[in-house]
Amino acid sequence: MSTAATNTSAGPDRVMIGKDSVPPMAIGTWSWGDKMVWSHKDDDFAKIRESWNACNKQGLTFYDTAEVYGEGESERIIGLLIKETDEETKKKLFIATKFLPFPRPASLFLFTPPLVRNLKRSLERLGLDSVDMYQLHSPTGLNSFESYASGLAECYKLGLCRHIGISNFSLDEMIKFADLLAKHDVPLASNQVEFSLLRKLPETSGLLAECKKRNIALLAYSPLGMGRLTGKYSSENPPPSGRRFASQYTWKQLDPLIALLREIATRHNVTPSAIAINWVMMKGAIPLGGARDGKQAEQNASAMTFRLTEEEMSKLDASGFEGTTSRFWQHG
Repeated sequence: MSTAATNTSAGPDRVMIGKDSVPPMAIGTWSWGDKMVWSHKDDDFAKIRESWNACNKQGLTFYDTAEVYGEGESERIIGLLIKETDEETKKKLFIATKFLPFPRPASLFLFTPPLVRNLKRSLERLGLDSVDMYQLHSPTGLNSFESYASGLAECYKLGLCRHIGISNFSLDEMIKFADLLAKHDVPLASNQVEFSLLRKLPETSGLLAECKKRNIALLAYSPLGMGRLTGKYSSENPPPSGRRFASQYTWKQLDPLIALLREIATRHNVTPSAIAINWVMMKGAIPLGGARDGKQAEQNASAMTFRLTEEEMSKLDASGFEGTTSRFWQHG
């Protein structure tokens, strides 16, 4: 199959979340402020600022954070960066954060989940009056779906957020939660799950198709398998410990996929990372690529400059992995 007609065609400029037009790629900010997994240091702020400016310059103004990322540090960092940002760029920002449904020292509760209270705390750290989207981080909290849907609907109706999303929900859980929100006249805007060539499950399970049917955006976190699809790592140079997503595969299993990513990347004159991210975009999902410095931001942005061919997609599909769910965290 000839690829010349498609190699120079860029991907979509914008996609939809609810009634809002957003960039086709989001920037995941788990690493911004997180010391446990991503070994954040206080002097990393300069590199994060560099990444923020590079992302905004490329039109990647959709940022996803959470109250638990660095116990609020990611939100505080974004708040500082927003203050530095010019007014024209501020108008283009789409900021999403999440409520973690588990009691912990920073957020103790037993009965009614304090979504309004915690969103107000997030807004204070972000320096905003409202966020574009507020998400429930997991389907496995201590309280009922009804209580979470009620709390999220209250946040929405108070004007503290413009959209409601969920994360890690299975197909059946998503449908149930969307129906509960609908009783409050609140639409479900998104479901954020791990989706990559190392975890194709959201597509094979029917979750992606149902999202498209219901106009629910599927946000794909860890589209690079926590670095495993970048081409940087190997059996001799494995990723740092603690990067648990997509960690069940040996490098012997991954080698053929990594080799294919490199081959296709050479053809498109981009990095293997850009190929893995473009695969997610071609599936109709919104990838959340991490960017810890300006170089990573530019590499992510290059995924929007081309479209994989049908032949390339088929080869990648055949070389990818189904992935698994987990009882505690990942259902979708």
